[in-house]
Amino acid sequence: MATNQENNQKVTVTKTVSVYPKSLHPPALLSLSNLDRQCPKLMYMVLFFNPSRSQQHTSVQSLFQTLKIGLEETLSVWFPAAGRLSFSQTDGKLDLLSNNAGAVLVEAFTQVKISELRDLPQYNEFYENLVFKPVFNGNISELPLVAAQVTRFGCGGYTVGVGSSHALFDGLATFNFLSAWATKTTMRRADEGSELCEAVHERGPLLVGYRRAQNQIIRLNNNPNPVTSVAAFNHLHLLIKQATSEPMLGGCKFSKIGGSTQESYILSTFHVGSAMVESLKRKISSHACSSFEVMAAHLWKARTKALGLSKGRMVCLQFAVDARNKIVPPLPRGFSGNAYVLASVCCTAGELEEASYDGTIEKIKEAKRSVNTDYVNAYIEALEAPQVTLPPLRELTMISDWTRTPFHKVDFGHGEASYASPLVPPLPQVAYFMQNPHETRGIDVRIGLLPQYLQAFSHYFLTKLH
Repeated sequence: MATNQENNQKVTVTKTVSVYPKSLHPPALLSLSNLDRQCPKLMYMVLFFNPSRSQQHTSVQSLFQTLKIGLEETLSVWFPAAGRLSFSQTDGKLDLLSNNAGAVLVEAFTQVKISELRDLPQYNEFYENLVFKPVFNGNISELPLVAAQVTRFGCGGYTVGVGSSHALFDGLATFNFLSAWATKTTMRRADEGSELCEAVHERGPLLVGYRRAQNQIIRLNNNPNPVTSVAAFNHLHLLIKQATSEPMLGGCKFSKIGGSTQESYILSTFHVGSAMVESLKRKISSHACSSFEVMAAHLWKARTKALGLSKGRMVCLQFAVDARNKIVPPLPRGFSGNAYVLASVCCTAGELEEASYDGTIEKIKEAKRSVNTDYVNAYIEALEAPQVTLPPLRELTMISDWTRTPFHKVDFGHGEASYASPLVPPLPQVAYFMQNPHETRGIDVRIGLLPQYLQAFSHYFLTKLH
């Protein structure tokens, strides 16, 4: 028998509809790049909107209808989002059929008040009820690429939970899509809200054939010795070789290295105020550095120390770099596909512990500078090889920087969101740097940790911030 608390936390779905582009485009096949094909899963986020005077008399049905009309308008421009993934009959690779099959929009309500969720930045399993997760029956071509749910809360506030296929958008493109949806929903001109630009959906500049031809031109003109290897893959192979050289690691087989299942990770959010970031920067004696660089160095050191790895163990930091303006020619403004590649730094745990912040930050800067046309070409070529699912490696620290995509600023007509929370990602141990809604220069660090390391990480991560 359900308890009163369970009943109070129930989310009831009242409507599920398919949403089609207002203006239909002729069906067409969109070739995906190897960057798109890495992770075709839906990535979920929940935007929380506190009750406001402007929505006191707005019913969930009215809100749902307004969002639906705005989504129809948006899909007319972002039409691949209304398509479906499909496997090529010639090479078996994943591509996207732009066929106007539609997105999914769900209406729901709950008696819960947003204030009862208390600390919104801290992940709560209840958040999983605020998104619509299509049932996968084994046929990927039947799954929508965008699924959204609007949930009205007992206090009058609401959430918009969005899932979008990572094969369709990267983080920046997702932000641009949601901003376009908000603009269409509120009927604002683009210049009244976030700066919007025309969406470019063709992946041409990142397709293997195009990159090979471009590489030949560059090689003939000014670079006879292009980069042929990729640090991110080389370092990953090094970690795998290190792991496989020890068939039993603390009684744990290689297939279980790095911990266990996703469910055992605890997602924690650490707020780092702007004063703390500046305090950490002042400890850097040599050159100026960005907030990302100093926080990445600090997190890498803290996480490695917390895991208690032996000093001779190789450890690696990898972080996503937007290649849009790193290649020649740069990708067109408004590019909507995946354009992030991983930069990488590697050393022993002992070297990392003994290294100064200056030295670690300089290595991070070098890794960022290495991402150029040659690096991206080699990265995309490397993804041509068959990809395998790897177990999480404790020695690998990964960071995704979202500070330039302030999702909380997406305004569907009732003001900015009080918080934008990502749900459990495919790799829960990845650290996300997010802009804090109440302090623009502050950073919220979301990271997944196994329970036995959480206290140690909190100690090492927070101590040196003061």
